[in-house]
Amino acid sequence: MSAPVLIVDDSLTVRMDLRETLAAAGLDTAACAGVAEARRALAENRFALVILDVLLPDGDGIELLKEIRENPATRDIAVMLLSTEAEVRDRIRGLQTGADDYVGKPYEPAYLVARARELMRDEGNAPEGAETILVIDDSVTFREALKDVLEGAGFRVLAAGSGEEGLRIAAAHRPSAIIVDGVLPGADGASVIRRIRLDAALRGTPCLLLTGSEEEGAEIRALDSGADAFVRKEEDTAVVLARLTATLRSAGNQPDRHAAASLHAPKRILTVDDSETYLQAIAESLRGAGYEVVPARSGEEALELLAVQPVDCVLLDLLMPGIGGEEACRRIKAAPTIRDTPIIMLTALEDREAMIRGLGAGADDYIAKSSDFAVLRARLLAQLRRKQFEDETRHIREALLHKELEAAEARAAREVAEARAALVEELEYKNNELEAFSYSVSHDLRAPLRSIHGFSQALLEDYGESLVPQAQGYLNRVCAAAQRMGELIDDLLQLSPVGRAPMQRQRVDLSATAQAIVGALRRSQPDRPVTAAIAAGVVADGDPGLLRALLENLLGNAWKFTAATETATIEFTATCDRGTTVYTVRDNGVGFDMAYAERLFAPFQRLHTEAEFPGTGIGLATVRRIVDRHGGRVWAEAAIGKGAAFFWTLSPGPSGSKR
Repeated sequence: MSAPVLIVDDSLTVRMDLRETLAAAGLDTAACAGVAEARRALAENRFALVILDVLLPDGDGIELLKEIRENPATRDIAVMLLSTEAEVRDRIRGLQTGADDYVGKPYEPAYLVARARELMRDEGNAPEGAETILVIDDSVTFREALKDVLEGAGFRVLAAGSGEEGLRIAAAHRPSAIIVDGVLPGADGASVIRRIRLDAALRGTPCLLLTGSEEEGAEIRALDSGADAFVRKEEDTAVVLARLTATLRSAGNQPDRHAAASLHAPKRILTVDDSETYLQAIAESLRGAGYEVVPARSGEEALELLAVQPVDCVLLDLLMPGIGGEEACRRIKAAPTIRDTPIIMLTALEDREAMIRGLGAGADDYIAKSSDFAVLRARLLAQLRRKQFEDETRHIREALLHKELEAAEARAAREVAEARAALVEELEYKNNELEAFSYSVSHDLRAPLRSIHGFSQALLEDYGESLVPQAQGYLNRVCAAAQRMGELIDDLLQLSPVGRAPMQRQRVDLSATAQAIVGALRRSQPDRPVTAAIAAGVVADGDPGLLRALLENLLGNAWKFTAATETATIEFTATCDRGTTVYTVRDNGVGFDMAYAERLFAPFQRLHTEAEFPGTGIGLATVRRIVDRHGGRVWAEAAIGKGAAFFWTLSPGPSGSKR
């Protein structure tokens, strides 16, 4: 038997319901009504999982969670918080404190059981290395008899009484094989096997179909459903064991099914809507379909939740106060850790333009609101299935790439051992390819871009008056997009030589360079009153051209991001920190959120919109490459509305010169 589950909840009804639900799933439980009782239970017993209410009569459940995590004897116990969704902050606080999961009340029992099994990772008392067999049969007598035979043969056995329960157990435990009865309540055996074959995480699992039917075509229908073998129930259980052993032997080495998430694993859906009525209606519908539903009442709440708890799909209302659906969608798709999460936009508007805007912001689907949630559930399942296939494809692609890289490394090692001029030739070939690519980008792509921009402009000039305003708007967008792409190509070409051009290190007067750059900026905008404090006598060992490009980017950014500051100030200084010179460009402009600091130095990553501050996001990527080539490091510090500071170091050159 698995290590027991400790239930901590002050509601007797909830405690009884949880104990019955988990007992039916074969999980042993103990229950407490408050914090003090739970402390005693944790001190006296070893638990695999604690299901913990947040609001308790004699204390705060999250404070108890903190105690569990700080105690070496209990810190490894899985903890699932279980509470109402009245206060989103409780969910965020609980997950930040160390909860492994947070399930809202009312909960869907099947989902809770599946998540409990995942968190416990129960391996039972089976022999080490034993294969796991899932038996799905609604007859307790037959199920237990078969279980005894299989365990006697050294297998670990999991059991389910319905097809739906069996699919959930299969998703959680990924058994070595599945034995399923053909006739079951709900989904029958053939349907269960078909759904397993459609699931990327389970499709390679060997399946045996049992049937009591004497019909002539029963075996053919069983095999057509995807079963690997067919056994009649009236045969001895020893025959079932023999069939199973043969099937496992024939299956051989199966692919890594654990790499993909099963469609039948518990799924968490984030629903975002400012209408409490609609939020509750959609939550009730989805919980009835077996999903865990996390409600958020604004775009701000949704983004806070996603920062601490991943979800499988987001249902996002288009029109909300504060951060609306369009902007929330854009921010989600811009975040590297959650950008692949499917987003379905919901709206009461029957508006084609609204749909285009929603999809343009990054939504994966767009559905008009309705009291009939059948279409929504179908679209949701389609998005989850698409995401699963994408994850499976990505895993396969990464595995192939890993093998290719290993082969390439081995090949490179052989080539170096055999002849090092060969390695030089290969590098020269790669450089030639890169130069050819740059030439293609600069010339082959620019020509069609000029045509797109030119013909669009000609249409506007020659026929603009005869076009409706909407058509004129489309042409203006085409022109703007072509111009934007041209800027990106130019910046990309500027970035490439930074990493390849030969370095000519010498003593560089950075103070004079910075003064010249600021002077050029003043001439470009003579009406801007900007105070520039450039420290005198700052020198460095490095490539003059690259260091000038570094200062141009950093000082140019400081100039740009102080545009809305009433008394703009820009500083360039250098200080000595334990023998290392640290150079700094500081401003009092708009600043940025430090949570996104690392994104700044990646190509084309921006924290502000084009409308706020123009640019392509290539400048700081150039800065990082220049600093890397000089053997230094670069970092940033900032606060929103309080300016930003960029720091960098350079390794000493051959002359070892310093400030």
